[in-house]
Amino acid sequence: MTTLRLLPVTHPKDLTRFLRLPHRLHRGNPHWIAPLALERRQHLSPKNPYFRHARWQGWLALRDGEPVGRISAQIDRLYLERHDDRTGFFGLLEAIDDPAVFEALLGQAETWLREAGMTAVRGPFNLSINHDCGLLIEGFDRPPMVMMPYNPPYYADRIEALGYAKAKDLLAYRLETDVEFPAPVRRLAAKATGEIRVRPLRRRHLLEEFELLRDIFNDAWSDNWGFVPFTREEFAEMAGTLKHIVADDFVQIAEYRGEAVGMIVAIPNLNQLLAGLDGRLLPFNWLRLLWRWKFQPPDSGRVILMGIRKSQRQSLMGAAIAYLLVDALREPVLRHGMRFMELSWILEDNRRIRGIIESLGARIDKRYRIYQKALA
Repeated sequence: MTTLRLLPVTHPKDLTRFLRLPHRLHRGNPHWIAPLALERRQHLSPKNPYFRHARWQGWLALRDGEPVGRISAQIDRLYLERHDDRTGFFGLLEAIDDPAVFEALLGQAETWLREAGMTAVRGPFNLSINHDCGLLIEGFDRPPMVMMPYNPPYYADRIEALGYAKAKDLLAYRLETDVEFPAPVRRLAAKATGEIRVRPLRRRHLLEEFELLRDIFNDAWSDNWGFVPFTREEFAEMAGTLKHIVADDFVQIAEYRGEAVGMIVAIPNLNQLLAGLDGRLLPFNWLRLLWRWKFQPPDSGRVILMGIRKSQRQSLMGAAIAYLLVDALREPVLRHGMRFMELSWILEDNRRIRGIIESLGARIDKRYRIYQKALA
């Protein structure tokens, strides 16, 4: 019988094996898109602002010296300060279809969290709720959108067999960009047009604009399940990346009586450009990437951030703000040749936001699940 051993990720060479494992596991799957290796390495770098309020540990599962699985465990101080429920997290889970491997990996993450005083575990989060998260449970026959996870169907069975139960489902909606909004939506938006001004990002004031986006997001989402606020440093790092790939009019800000009360941010579906590159830019893939960007740009995109301040959210004005934000985004994405947008993710039990999105003609395209388990 072969021996299964868990190796803590403590050295750069271990991290390299940790990062490369998904490439080996999913090679040949036409729906898995390899992330950029450089971006994934930076994500786990101690310089990531996330680690100013959180800590993590990763493990590799080795069989006869060969990696067959990986996992991480995280403890987030900001989460614990806000929720005070002694919950830790697991993430970055990848493994062959072997119950013993899943049991060893999740058991190790649970032990680490338990020894740190946690009484519950929840995941997958890669690394937090503000990063890509959730286990894909519907929508395996098509690639994921940029910054969304992908996994084979067997992951859910293996996790549930170890006592994990559903905590929440996260929904990804597909919205065709050339479909006219229904008449009631147009009438409501028209009534509010005189009071609400929607404008694009002001690039000349980029830092101030992104700080405004962060403030709106943190206010809008503060009552949501599992919420952890974006820190100034985390949002600034994201802005540093997005400014290179997002046109000004892919960011729209709604103002009501002189106050910024809503925002929406979309990005091109970079996964369409990364397909077949195996996550590497060198030696020549960067040329392929640039060629695709210029001559075969993505025909889809993803709304990665959207929020309406709590002061407006429950009113008809809040619904009008949401409609006007999405409508303002449609013209630029159509101009860039994007046939549809994914709005992801939305909590399954967020009925109000789901109602607004569905009234625009959007439909559920994928479903992701967050699991949880008590730590005895």
